[in-house]
Amino acid sequence: MDDHKRLDPTKQSTTENLARAIYVVNRHAKTAPNPKFLYLLKKNALIKLLQEGKAQKKGLHFSNNPKFSQQQSDVLVSAGEYYFHMPPTKDDFDKLPHLGTLNQTYRNPKANMSLTKAKILLQNYVGIKEDQSTPQTIHSNKSRTYQKPVFKRLGESYR
Repeated sequence: MDDHKRLDPTKQSTTENLARAIYVVNRHAKTAPNPKFLYLLKKNALIKLLQEGKAQKKGLHFSNNPKFSQQQSDVLVSAGEYYFHMPPTKDDFDKLPHLGTLNQTYRNPKANMSLTKAKILLQNYVGIKEDQSTPQTIHSNKSRTYQKPVFKRLGESYR
């Protein structure tokens, strides 16, 4: 049982585990009902990895989904075996080379980590916690009690 805890990826903050966790969070954020926290977690983790020298900015790519149909660039960041995109700063345009369009043939390696473990690892690394009131399900607004249907005779008002 102790071996399982020792091999738990949420206990080790290596660059490779952090990059794998960012990959899992980013993949799930694309289809999440409320992706804001997941994207915030990804952004803060990448910024911290860059500050610690565990990740490098490689260059700029044209964005696949530009805002307002305007041409837009994203920063390509390398962490471990993984590559990520994040919004650029003003300094990035001066300091980084522009790599043109995104290469569609490259894919990040598969990551075998659950979203829960990835979130725990990144939350511990970055130091932010998810607000539990944020995720709302569709059924949370339906707290009304059951009412029997009212049958009226033809021509009578329902009110």
